[in-house]
Amino acid sequence: MLTAQDKAAIVAEYATGAGDTGSPEVQVALLTNRIQYLTEHFKSHKQDNHSRTGLLRLVSRRRKLLDYLHKKDAQRYFTLIKKLGLRK
Repeated sequence: MLTAQDKAAIVAEYATGAGDTGSPEVQVALLTNRIQYLTEHFKSHKQDNHSRTGLLRLVSRRRKLLDYLHKKDAQRYFTLIKKLGLRK
């Protein structure tokens, strides 16, 4: 799972200002990290359906944040998805 140091590193990398933890970029980056962790988890725990439900919620929340960011500022959206490697 995500340690406090890992989370602080992600926040520092994607923050738009000092102490910024609520911007869509930071939230999407943290959700992406959790989604990647859970997808690795499911490779060895195929029957874990409760966690799979949580994964679907995380993916949905990330999708909503990305839609919001795309609507508000398309340039920030394209920069973020390129940095995270979400689209091809």
